[in-house]
Amino acid sequence: MKITSIEIKQYAMPLDPPFKAAWDPAPRKKFATTLVFVHTDEGITGVGSGDLMFGFQGHEHLFIGQDPFDIERHNKVLDNIDFHYGRCWPLDLALWDLMGKATGKPVAELVGGKQKKLYAYASNGEIVSPEVRAERAQRFIEEGYKAMKIRFHHDDVRDDIKVIEEVRKAVGNKIEIMVDANQGWKMPWDVERTWDLKKAYQVSKELEQLNVFWLEEPLPHEQFDEMKRLREMSGIRIAGGEMNRRWHDFREMANRGSLDVYQPDVALSGGITGVKKIAEYVQANGAWFSPHTWSNGIGVLANLHLAAGVSDCPYLEFPYDPPTWTIDRRDYIQKEKLSVDADGFVHVPQKPGLGIELDEEALKKYEINSAYVGEKQ
Repeated sequence: MKITSIEIKQYAMPLDPPFKAAWDPAPRKKFATTLVFVHTDEGITGVGSGDLMFGFQGHEHLFIGQDPFDIERHNKVLDNIDFHYGRCWPLDLALWDLMGKATGKPVAELVGGKQKKLYAYASNGEIVSPEVRAERAQRFIEEGYKAMKIRFHHDDVRDDIKVIEEVRKAVGNKIEIMVDANQGWKMPWDVERTWDLKKAYQVSKELEQLNVFWLEEPLPHEQFDEMKRLREMSGIRIAGGEMNRRWHDFREMANRGSLDVYQPDVALSGGITGVKKIAEYVQANGAWFSPHTWSNGIGVLANLHLAAGVSDCPYLEFPYDPPTWTIDRRDYIQKEKLSVDADGFVHVPQKPGLGIELDEEALKKYEINSAYVGEKQ
């Protein structure tokens, strides 16, 4: 089997009403998605998605004519592109989808096959009032969720803590609560000061009293030693690493004991090939691997396959914050939407590959750009 062509297509769905993401200063009025199709001479096509594939153009020849199963070689090329240009990891996802289809097995089985389902935690994206967040928490419980994540981003962190207090008051311990401090990285326009170690510790003490399951990204992502000190000082788990891009970041963090929970995203930081190695390394050092999944529905699927295949952590992030962030919005290019069962589990699709079934009508409706490289079939 040989790779004959690589097709990159972009889509954008208007969002009405807009999605007021905690990490953005203005509401999002559209949701953009990039799809990568890897075609072969045997008629099997792999599909991946995630980042925008900036920097990939001009490097296509490095893959055309190659065996798609030579995954370590392809991942090294992608790692080189990542170093010089941009994150092109959706191609790695497409290759795993292709290999699963060629072998007739789900990717989760190919990477380890540890389990077929994980508890989903409803990962919230908006900043809302304490009362609204408490109402949504109650709804999550009714839908079967055993855990949820609440994002901080009020001007005053005391207002963020009030949200957790209101949720605990409303639902007690019926649901686990994770907190994302959003201090690990910045959007291009964000120049506000991040927390220092003292503030992160003060917040962690408050959250410990509220029985928070983990505190995520409480410090800038490069402060490995400060995260270690916070982890040693705090009585709750410290999570992070979602935007660390290089393998050596995770090696150094794991060796120093910086985190309890490591969160690299296969769509953003190394693909399934690279993040599998990270997951195995950090778990061998006694930590958990629980990936970030906020790219799109295919990104959730890809991270689900790897987490189910190798992870010891019981939870998977499930981006969900209705009414403005729904499964239909997140999975708009997919015919089969990924959902959670009545007991709060998200199940690994048992179809070959990643289990992606694209919605052809949605693809036609929302396509905005495409590129085709190599010989068409």
